[in-house]
Order: sequence, then structure tokens, then C-alpha cells
Amino acid sequence: MSVGITLEELLAWNDEAAIVWKNHLDINPALLDAACDIGGTKNVQQFVRHIWGAELRWAQRLAALTPQDKEKIPEGPLDALFDLHRQALEIFRNLLAASEKSWAEPFVLQFDWIPPEGRTVSRRKIAAHALFHSQRHYAQLATLVRTAGFPLTSRGDLLFSPALG
Repeated sequence: MSVGITLEELLAWNDEAAIVWKNHLDINPALLDAACDIGGTKNVQQFVRHIWGAELRWAQRLAALTPQDKEKIPEGPLDALFDLHRQALEIFRNLLAASEKSWAEPFVLQFDWIPPEGRTVSRRKIAAHALFHSQRHYAQLATLVRTAGFPLTSRGDLLFSPALG
């Protein structure tokens, strides 16, 4: 057994966290309108849209699908936003079921804001980035909702997740 954390384990942790957040926001819908300025957003709903929309767009890029146009990503309701995560999850699961050889292939990022010498990375790195991107933002969101008086009842730490057994 490898001591390294697999992408499958990170994906399971990511899905677990997304479900916790979806449930918390379902129970506390007023949070969706709470002010938030992270990533150019104005409220929690826009922030969650960013988190789950980015997951989907990264998954689509890795699967050689055309990433959904940012402007066409729904602004709500919460169920529509959560569906972005579910779509990404399905794409990631299919990608992870593919041959390990495909993960060794380089991936070229098509972003002008990344210097040309930094645009070629591993597909594995892109997947890890997408999954950690969500976790980083969930940590920010946890602080925001706690400050707003709606703290989570569960911990999002990997230590408390069943994802790694």
C-alpha cells in the first residue's frame, strides 16, 4: 500500500465537504445572501457558484471537453449550483477510472496570465489543484459563516473525514 494520498481519496473528501456545505446552506438559506468578497463575489451564493463552477470547468478541461462558459453557469438556486459539483464529480470519477498512463500525459494550460514556461503541467497536478481549490475556499467559507453566526456543526478537516479510512 502506498502512503501517498490518492486522487480518489481527495475526490471523496471533496464530495463529502460539498455535501456538508450543501446541507448547511439548505438549513440556513439566509447565508446565501451573506456578504462575501472572496474572488470578486458579492455574497455566499456567488462564492459557492465560483467553487462548484471551477470544479466543473477544471474537470471538463481534463476530460478534453469544452469548459462551460462562465456566463452560462447558473447563478442559482442552490440545487442548480450543487449540480455543477455533481457533474464535476462524475467527470472526475470517469477520469480516475481511466488508464494510469493518461495521467502521465502533459497538460497545457491555455491562460494568457500564466507565463508560457509555466503552462505545461501534469494532468495529476490539475486534478489536485481543482480539488484543493474547493477545500481552500471551504475553509474561507467556514470562517465567514461562523462570523455570521451560522457555524458548521461538522468539521471539514481531513483528519475527521472517512475518506482516508
